[in-house]
Amino acid sequence: MKKLIASLACVLATFTALAQGTINFNNFVGSIDAPVFNVDGVTRLAGNAFMAQLWAGPAAGSLAPIGAALPFFSLASGGAGYIDSNAGATDRSIGTVAPGAIAFVQVRAWSVATGADWNSAGIRGQSSTLQITTGGAGNPPSLPADLTGLTSFNLVVPEPSTIVLGLLGAGALLLRRRK
Repeated sequence: MKKLIASLACVLATFTALAQGTINFNNFVGSIDAPVFNVDGVTRLAGNAFMAQLWAGPAAGSLAPIGAALPFFSLASGGAGYIDSNAGATDRSIGTVAPGAIAFVQVRAWSVATGADWNSAGIRGQSSTLQITTGGAGNPPSLPADLTGLTSFNLVVPEPSTIVLGLLGAGALLLRRRK
């Protein structure tokens, strides 16, 4: 009897570990129309020169990249500013969030010319953090949840940090003093 209970507990733990909430990583679907703009706030991001990635987690402070980054539609396609859903799957599974549970999600975009990923890019931007009830619950599983509440955002050029500017100023003063 003990072996049976232990076996059932292991099976239940396995199914729980495999459960994943799902999100539709798309900024133009249903009532969602949230194009992403370049630094000027007017020009929509277009083509492989810009990438977007979904970041998600069980809490706002624990966001991590989910799935591969996707480019934007080209200018020629007429879909500039929108994530290219033809470039890869837009349904994303969040391994740290159960189906039907709340996930915190954010869309991050960047210029490929300034960095290979969002963390290293010099020109980048991000949406506000959204609370989304994930899909994948029930039998059959519910459809992936849309990014309800997503709004447009711009890429920005980050300003140098105050510490770096202070160090550069201190270095310049030291050099000046030596002369």
